[in-house]
Amino acid sequence: MSIAIAAGAGAHSLHTPSMRRRVIAGTTIGNALEFFDFTVFTFLMLVIGPLFFPAASSYGQLLLTTATFGVGFLMRPVGGMLIGSYADRHGRRAAMTLTLWLMGLGCALIAAAPTHAQMGLLGPVMMVLARLIQGFAAGGEVGASTTLLVEHAPPSRRGFYSSWQFGSQSLGVALGAVVVGVLTAALTAEQMQAWGWRVPFLIGILTVPVGAYIRRNLEETLHLDEPGTGQPRASGHQPLRRIFTEHKAAVAKGILLMIGGMVCAQIIGFYMPSYAHRELGLPATSTLSASVVVGAVGFLFAPLVGMLADRVGRKRVIFWSRVTTVAVLLPCFEWLIAAPSSLRLMLVVALLSILLALQSAPGITMLPELFPKSVRTTGMSVVYGLGISVFGGFAQFFVTWLLHVTGNPMAPAWYLMVAVALSTVVLFWIRDRTGDDIDNQEA
Repeated sequence: MSIAIAAGAGAHSLHTPSMRRRVIAGTTIGNALEFFDFTVFTFLMLVIGPLFFPAASSYGQLLLTTATFGVGFLMRPVGGMLIGSYADRHGRRAAMTLTLWLMGLGCALIAAAPTHAQMGLLGPVMMVLARLIQGFAAGGEVGASTTLLVEHAPPSRRGFYSSWQFGSQSLGVALGAVVVGVLTAALTAEQMQAWGWRVPFLIGILTVPVGAYIRRNLEETLHLDEPGTGQPRASGHQPLRRIFTEHKAAVAKGILLMIGGMVCAQIIGFYMPSYAHRELGLPATSTLSASVVVGAVGFLFAPLVGMLADRVGRKRVIFWSRVTTVAVLLPCFEWLIAAPSSLRLMLVVALLSILLALQSAPGITMLPELFPKSVRTTGMSVVYGLGISVFGGFAQFFVTWLLHVTGNPMAPAWYLMVAVALSTVVLFWIRDRTGDDIDNQEA
């Protein structure tokens, strides 16, 4: 094998409690900053739509804006494949630093994009290009950061360590909603349209050097040199080819496993503000508050769920949380639609966010456990990128279309129920590796 993971005496010095805490903190902070950059776009769709797609109807503006949001997910598989392979060849830390700078570049393009009134089609084109770059970066981020957490964790606490990946994503969502909420409250509608919507993306640019500094000081888990030679060993290693030739079944299982969590995350975490505002008539401030609740619940519950999964097993936690999700979706939406209010919205999203954390935190732990260490980041990135691109990224687009076609405000609930139910079936064909030593896994 052309690449090795830290072992022996080096591994013992690498995996000290203090270093493990630094990895959790560094990965969480950097990942939260990156997902703030990626997700803040969704909270501004109602502002961005008229500025960049003025010729479209109100429905057309929302559809085009959600599609622009969705194109970011088209590049996630590409980013996952290329950056994941880079991480398995040149190190997880190097890959994580690369994704951070790419995310900053995407933010810079959005912040500088002229509106349609200013320079015609140039603005929408820059917006789409920026989302493609951000999607490419996010596609590689999840695999590299999750793998680093998993490889630092003791076998008995792997669920707890990797749960910080989902927790940090949730923290990024909460921060994005808070920033947009503060701007919406402090500025007039004219100020938001003129320049206010650019502020979160400028903040995103400023966070990049902070995240890069944090990640530069993380401990690498991948050996890149031949022992005693100082020569690189990665030149003959082809993790991407191996994933699609030797691990096709694992890739398919991983994608099916994550469909439920990915669709739930996109609808509950990102689509609910727009849905509650447009379909239920709730004010934008209350819907943004709901997004803060989603992010805060995910961040607070993820580590607890990770510890629970380490104790009772990943599959058991995922299965029963998904059964519960399917059971409560219709009553929750019916209750909210019957008498829409900010309080009911908060209670519904809080309950669904708890269930989302219960299925997503153990699910994201199971992905790297599907693959041997030499191709772990590539496999994780490919699964996550393909799954979220096809099923998660355009979930908002499909739900918007379903609402328009059917006129039924229950459409999001039905869409979620089908996705979660189908995703649960694959659990019966996936081995639960809770507590196993996956660093000795080779296949």
